[in-house]
Amino acid sequence: MPETSERVRALHTQMTLDEKLAQIVGYWLYQNGVVAPMQSEMAAGQQDAGRLEDVTRNGLGHYTRVYGTRPVDPAERAAWLWGEQRRLKRETRLGIPALVHEECLTGLAAWKAGAFPTPLAWGAAFDPDLVHEMAASIGESMRELGIHQGLAPVLDVIRDPRWGRVDECIAEDPYVVGVLGTSYVTGLQSAGVHATLKHFVGYSGSRAGRNHAPVSAGPREVADVFLPPFEMALFDGGARSVMNSYAEIDGVPLGSSEEYLTDLLRERWGFDGVVVADYFAVAFLEVMHAIAADRGGAAAAALTAGIDVELPTGDAYLVPLAERIRAGEFDEAFVDRAVLRALAQKEELGLLEPDAFEDEPPTHIDLDSPRHRDIARHLAEESIVLLSNDGILPFADASVSPSRIAVIGPNAHRAEALMGCYSFANHVLAHHPEFPLGFEIPTFLEAFEAETGASTEVVYAKGADVEGDDRRGFDEAVTAATTSDVAIIVVGDQAGLFGRGTVGEGNDSETLELPGVQRDLVEAVIATGTPVVMIALTGRPYAIGWALDGENRPAAVLQAFFPGEEGAAALAAVLTGRVNPSGRLPVSLPRAAGSQPYTYLHPRLGGASDVTATDPTPVRPFGFGLSYSPVAYRDLVVDAEVTAGGAFAASVEVVNIGARTVDDVVQLYGRDVVASVARPVVQLLAFQRVTLEPGQSMTVRFSVPTQRFAFSDRSMTRVVEPGDVEVWVGADAAATEAAGTATSRATLAVTGAVHVLTTADPRLATCDMVASDAVESEVMAVAAR
Repeated sequence: MPETSERVRALHTQMTLDEKLAQIVGYWLYQNGVVAPMQSEMAAGQQDAGRLEDVTRNGLGHYTRVYGTRPVDPAERAAWLWGEQRRLKRETRLGIPALVHEECLTGLAAWKAGAFPTPLAWGAAFDPDLVHEMAASIGESMRELGIHQGLAPVLDVIRDPRWGRVDECIAEDPYVVGVLGTSYVTGLQSAGVHATLKHFVGYSGSRAGRNHAPVSAGPREVADVFLPPFEMALFDGGARSVMNSYAEIDGVPLGSSEEYLTDLLRERWGFDGVVVADYFAVAFLEVMHAIAADRGGAAAAALTAGIDVELPTGDAYLVPLAERIRAGEFDEAFVDRAVLRALAQKEELGLLEPDAFEDEPPTHIDLDSPRHRDIARHLAEESIVLLSNDGILPFADASVSPSRIAVIGPNAHRAEALMGCYSFANHVLAHHPEFPLGFEIPTFLEAFEAETGASTEVVYAKGADVEGDDRRGFDEAVTAATTSDVAIIVVGDQAGLFGRGTVGEGNDSETLELPGVQRDLVEAVIATGTPVVMIALTGRPYAIGWALDGENRPAAVLQAFFPGEEGAAALAAVLTGRVNPSGRLPVSLPRAAGSQPYTYLHPRLGGASDVTATDPTPVRPFGFGLSYSPVAYRDLVVDAEVTAGGAFAASVEVVNIGARTVDDVVQLYGRDVVASVARPVVQLLAFQRVTLEPGQSMTVRFSVPTQRFAFSDRSMTRVVEPGDVEVWVGADAAATEAAGTATSRATLAVTGAVHVLTTADPRLATCDMVASDAVESEVMAVAAR
């Protein structure tokens, strides 16, 4: 964004204090649609529709979740919104429309809008282009409805799967989070809707995986793990909005941190967009962090730190802040700074143009179009991870095709089990059971019956609920399995908020065992002797080593992270073999809750060793995923040396040695052999999806900036140090040459002086893919810092 325009400055000079404050707050017309704890207390008196003219007499900064707070018909709500915006233009002194924001993490969170896969599924798909396409389609729907800002993506790096908000996150690798998060940003903003990066910063590092818990991350962990995804999405994606984290790092709440919100974000990174508060985060400085004595003190702390807009209401930035300013206890210049940014954002979005909202609102809008469903299906198919398979899958290749299949489990016949916490269905509609979902989303049972057709008899038994200890359905499930050729058991989570469900915001866990009696149900079905296929339909990775490596285990296990409205159809297609699974784990599959927090990006002391009796090694590593058609990696070639700050080339031949078309995720790994601080024993450097026909080979060539090896040195300067690094291609983060799942390691000498990183350093690696038929294509592979 250029310097503040004359139009914005002219508007600002006309404003009274009350008009300024009105532009930096939201208004939540939620009409008793409570979706969060303390919501009613924090927004007391703000939900009365009859007070609109009074509340907005000085103008308004944001309308909070016009479509996403309760079930409203989109076209009817659009008509209301257009009328309300025209009223603001014509009946307030300055005539400035309100900015409208909504949640949009798994699709627009509104009634009748379809549900895309959750971000963990994006991570499992490893497909930046498809994430961009998904976000663009979401943004187009939002813009058509008069929405200007989306509260997504979540760029928190997974550190502990016990944390309930893991289902909103992309991966445990900052690089993957940054790549896919940036793709979401560019997609959403291509439609004219501003993306909001959240939660800045460190939120996912909370102690014991508890929501809103303190974070004990050192400055190096913050700089090298939590910050890079935000840096990439800002520099490479051009994100226009940032939302603060609820966390406190080393005792300092991020909502009051001038160090991060101004010194780093503004002055070092040059961000010129708008920082918005996470809902009630300003008031929380008083009521949860206790660093302010009252709302006025909270407002002063937040504004000084750099939070421009208080959301979802004006609980602190209106009356309490005005009283402080008029009493001479707070400098109005901080308000002016925030107002200029807020007005500049409105100008950028076209809200200051004379013809804003003078057109006619949409009278019909399809929020679940065929294009949406096609993207959702494609992304769901790419995200399904095959964790184990003794040959039972795909059913199409079975020596004897099963004619009677039992479909069992608490998630086998529930549409809600396919969607994440921030889907409208689980986030809002759960409070309004009188309303239908408003879009088509077949359950797994329905999709599997449609996939197999009349040739297969399918019997269903629920067996148990997701939660609770009721085992009364076990007998029916056992009977169904006993009388069938194969049993498919679908277990996992119910996403929800704050105690309603097993995963999602506020639904943290002290254990990583499957909720309720689901493990007992699986084991009871396995005991029948009927071959069992287990599907984990979850929002976090669970400790299911017993199902993968135990003595009595399912014949095959698949992992699906809330794959959305087309997820059941995608799962059914994978089982029959119509779709070859190609998902890869974006997060390590844990051995136990007691081994957490864990990340594959650990230094030597973070892994298994002879000096401790505990073993944190996951049962399936980051990047793991099986296929029905194996591939081989051959002839790795890496440059012998590269200057620190430059880029090196690495190429590998990928060969489909199976009989099916395969999508493979080529993963380039590396490690710094010796560094001035402890570094990870393995680190993903680049990745690329490739499609290979049976017998086809392809050469994949990466150009990797040495900035992929950057870290904060002992002076907290981000550098690339000279020295040797090892580079290899592997099927996952634990792949070895001895196991036949990785290439040999090539040693690369990084030469020259220490390179100090600047904002101009490259973040994207390029990748050439040359097939055996000599057809060439160039694609952007992955961000590289």
